Amino acid sequence: MSLPLEGIRVLDLSRYLPGPFCTQILADFGAEVIKVEDPRGGDLGRTLTPCIEGESARFPTVNRNKKSITLDLKQPSGKDIFSQLVAGADVVVDQFRPGVMKKMGLDYEALKAINKGIIYCAITGYGWTGPMKDAAGHDLNYLNLAGVTGMTGVYKGRPAMSGVQIADIAGGTLYSVIAILLALASREKTGEGQFCDVAMLDCSISLLAYTLGEWAGWGKLPEMGNDVLTGGYACYNVYETRDGKHVSLGAVEDKFWAKFCQKLDRSEYVKPQWNTDLQPDMQADIRSIMMTRTRDEWVEFFADDDICFTPVLTMEEMCNHPQVVARDMILKLVNFKDSGRDIPLTGVPIKLSGTPGVAQLDFPTLGQDTEAILKAVGYSDRQVAEFRETGVI
Repeated sequence: MSLPLEGIRVLDLSRYLPGPFCTQILADFGAEVIKVEDPRGGDLGRTLTPCIEGESARFPTVNRNKKSITLDLKQPSGKDIFSQLVAGADVVVDQFRPGVMKKMGLDYEALKAINKGIIYCAITGYGWTGPMKDAAGHDLNYLNLAGVTGMTGVYKGRPAMSGVQIADIAGGTLYSVIAILLALASREKTGEGQFCDVAMLDCSISLLAYTLGEWAGWGKLPEMGNDVLTGGYACYNVYETRDGKHVSLGAVEDKFWAKFCQKLDRSEYVKPQWNTDLQPDMQADIRSIMMTRTRDEWVEFFADDDICFTPVLTMEEMCNHPQVVARDMILKLVNFKDSGRDIPLTGVPIKLSGTPGVAQLDFPTLGQDTEAILKAVGYSDRQVAEFRETGVI
């Protein structure tokens, strides 16, 4: 079966999380992804802790089904080789700060002169323009500036950090995939590639679409832990149970809320669902009720009621949940490096009926495809040997 991105070649210069996860998604749908790595250790994500038998347990989670070539882009021969690869490529993914590739003579303008159809996706923290374009940053910094962190946490508490990298993944990874696919679609019409400027701060701000609407609608800034979708209302909240675990209720619709209240023998709460003055008392009462049973007992209690009531799961529980298993959303890399330990991997989240993605659990060792790739673009055995001797590869 032909996959939608078969025939698309991607040169991946990125590292750690945002870029590698982006190119893994492209690989799952048929793209040939070549990791272009520094000969002196490669992608820094290869040794990012925690490690199992000397290799990062995180690396396989975002680098399946790729090839790897080692290449020193600071050496003239390395630049020449990269230019040869660009001539036959469709996409370049770069995660350096703005200007790094230009200093090496390998920025978009230089690569476009080699291949007018090349699509260059640059993933950065703050983008290629603006006063912070050269600043360093991480996921937390982007979320802070986007205003996300300031709204995350319990009422009157301190801001909380997310358990997942929202800016890196939703901002860097997913928007980069979208940008690349849009550029590929445009190239079908024009025959020309383009530069994709994906800033994780920009993308994090775009996630606030509904929240900005709430600000405008209420006429006041959102209050951490005290708005409709952040814990300020009894109908949309997280409650602790007798065993120290938690359950969540998302009964925003009045029919769900009514059924929940009636089953708890609290019909008097149905009408004042949105009464702000009564929320503290309603929440306190429901919290005391929730403490009378364990989490799983409450799940069983509401099992036949379609009211948006779910348990708060640990990652281990999530991996074994019937819905997750049914959708093949957790795969396992069994006995990683003969360590006796398995690494859980995310499955393919986009389900296409005609050309479904394929998660091939093959992971490149550093530079494993260097020789084959160089020979494929015309370099001789002697040249490859010279490149290796001089540290170009």
